Amino acid sequence: MKEKGVAFIRLVEIMDRLRVECPWDKKQTMDSLRYLTIEEMYELSDSILDKDMDEIKKELGDLLLHIIFYSRIASEGDYFDITDVINAISDKLIHRHPHIYGDVKVKDEKQVKENWEKLKLKEGKTSVLEGVPNSLPSVIKAFRIQEKVRGIGFDWENKEQVWEKVKEEIEELKIEEKNNQHDRIEEEFGDVLFALVNYSRFINVNPEDALERTNKRFISRFKIMEEKIKKEGKDLSEMKFEEMNTYWDWAKKKYKIV
Repeated sequence: MKEKGVAFIRLVEIMDRLRVECPWDKKQTMDSLRYLTIEEMYELSDSILDKDMDEIKKELGDLLLHIIFYSRIASEGDYFDITDVINAISDKLIHRHPHIYGDVKVKDEKQVKENWEKLKLKEGKTSVLEGVPNSLPSVIKAFRIQEKVRGIGFDWENKEQVWEKVKEEIEELKIEEKNNQHDRIEEEFGDVLFALVNYSRFINVNPEDALERTNKRFISRFKIMEEKIKKEGKDLSEMKFEEMNTYWDWAKKKYKIV
């Protein structure tokens, strides 16, 4: 434990010095750091999906630096410092875990989440959905919305019910497609995606991770296909779909053994 404290203090002291002596660090504001923090989050996400533990370690360090950086900037305006940040999250964790730090009894993870959402409402939140950021990517936002409302009991009982809802939404999409009303088609398509995200929760799949892994597989397979076509002296842009699809099938098989 002592080593962790020493390491943390070392990083804080480095940040303090950089803020005073480094021209780039001196110039930064919360606004200028914001997009860099978002980039770091995506880099961490990529590392987690790749299961690259060394990169995960590095990206976590970058994120920790950003947290300390924001806190240092805030301290210059006497708003808060890193101690306030740590104490605030510690207090919140203790309050939100009465089954650990109090006498509340829970039987499983589901009850922990339900208690978490109920406690947030008691803290003054006006809506269960208040904590879902507007800027979240849509798939993640849908997943978080559904998790939030599940926390207060607004949820299906089983995956069979959810799958019936998926099929219902697909049929409604087909009907609107025949009617050729673009706004209604878009609305029903969104309902299909929302229902599929809902289903993903019941089969313990994170939809964002699943889709991103599919993206990565597609990119890898497509690059393998492009390389094969180039080696054979052909031009991808001049090929018909049927011919490309033959190479695609080959690339899929090749990808599995790479």
